[in-house]
Amino acid sequence: MRSASDLTARARIRDAALARFGTDGIAGTSVRAVAADAGVSPALVVHHFGSKEGLRQACDDYVLDSIRSGGEASIEALGEILQAATPVRRYLARALLDDTPAAGALFAEIVERTETWLATGEEEGWVRASADTKARAVTYVSWLLAPLVLGDQVGRLLGGDPAETATAVRGARAGLEMLTHGLFTDDRWLTAFTDIDERTRP
Repeated sequence: MRSASDLTARARIRDAALARFGTDGIAGTSVRAVAADAGVSPALVVHHFGSKEGLRQACDDYVLDSIRSGGEASIEALGEILQAATPVRRYLARALLDDTPAAGALFAEIVERTETWLATGEEEGWVRASADTKARAVTYVSWLLAPLVLGDQVGRLLGGDPAETATAVRGARAGLEMLTHGLFTDDRWLTAFTDIDERTRP
């Protein structure tokens, strides 16, 4: 529940922009549309944010803060994303597609924190060792975020919006099941790709 101090015209405009940008993208959203959604005048949007770019930056900052606020209880990237509000997840998906500076910074930060989390897991014995810890972290985070970026395609097959918690959890559980118990019963594919990697490495 929002505090009274957050229920301001500025916050309403930001929330309206968050929803619009997440649905229609930044290029497809106008200041006038955001103003109408927020129940204010376009002039008030400009007064608070200066321009659509200023409004986008405010949304980026809000999304970063929302996902970072999980703390130690959700240090793992999956928990951070799933605990964020649906509009935040939808906005993040669109920002990743648009490759905004904030989305790039957030992706890099989640990868760095996940690499540390997995390294801790190795030390404690609940994560298997890897020959390439950076690639492992990047791939792991990419797998977690892929359903958001491929929202329409994933949603059609799973019967729900991946930005909604129920569908997100369903997909995450299937992925974690594979990561925990394994998918293949032998090492033929690992051997094949290891050979390719060794032949193509500089």
